[in-house]
Amino acid sequence: MPLDPDARAVIEMMRAAGRPPFEQLSPAEAREAYANSRKVLQPAPEEVAETRDAMVPGPHGDIPVRLYRPAGTAASEVLPALVYYHGGGWLLGGLDSHDGACRRFANAAKCRVVSVDYRMAPEHKFPAAIDDSAAATRWTVDNAESLGVDPARVAVGGDSAGGNIAAVMALMARDGALPPLAYQLLIYPATDMMMTTVSAQGFPTGVPLTTPTMKWFIDHYMRGDEDRRDWRASPLRAADLAGTATALVLTCAFDPLCDEGVAYARRLEREGVRVTHLHFSDQPHGFMSMGRMIRAADVAIDMMAAGLRKALWPPPPVG
Repeated sequence: MPLDPDARAVIEMMRAAGRPPFEQLSPAEAREAYANSRKVLQPAPEEVAETRDAMVPGPHGDIPVRLYRPAGTAASEVLPALVYYHGGGWLLGGLDSHDGACRRFANAAKCRVVSVDYRMAPEHKFPAAIDDSAAATRWTVDNAESLGVDPARVAVGGDSAGGNIAAVMALMARDGALPPLAYQLLIYPATDMMMTTVSAQGFPTGVPLTTPTMKWFIDHYMRGDEDRRDWRASPLRAADLAGTATALVLTCAFDPLCDEGVAYARRLEREGVRVTHLHFSDQPHGFMSMGRMIRAADVAIDMMAAGLRKALWPPPPVG
């Protein structure tokens, strides 16, 4: 299947801009380049009823979060929630990089969103991102009443590195280390840090996320093979996925993470977890955040939000 023409135009634009790949930059330079790309690729943010920033106590200091209330809702209304962990290879991004996506999910799924600014590599190695994300997830449920959240309708989600974190949160909730969760939204997730699949080795150049760039991210996040094999880094290596929350897994073909995302969706299904698997055969990794130029981003977000809404808003009683 060839690339979507919209995605091909983005890749050609990146090539014409002459920006070096992230693995040829320092982390600080990579963060600046990543932030600058948002202005070109992301659409204007949607209006929501309210946003506010807060600090959540964590195991190693306060964790910044951003809270969203969807348009058309009252401050007193009790709503379901999505705790969202941003992508960026555990090294890039933050509250601002995924502000647009969080607004879209809040409005389209009619849920409050808690976006988590977890500590990142290389300054903070694994499992810092997991520890912070777990603390923010627990805080959301523990403070549900003051946040206007129904604690029985809390989902977790994220893209790429954030999808990795969301999968781990679902496993932790299954095991009782976190409160029960209603849903997991895994958007082109990283699920195996060992990068042994065909797709993990198959994109040396020519796509937004290449094999060398992914290895660069992992090398900054992990200390060595022991970390890479830990299920909290590689949830595909968990002994058992049964009993985790209902899932939606999105994968795309032009992505080093494709095969491990597909494998995770298949394992969830095989082990008795209800799962919807959306596969975009003509899209590259990261396309959801390129909606100004890639029209399929809107389609993907609408489909994922529909899954969230179905899971978090039960049908009215009959009769």
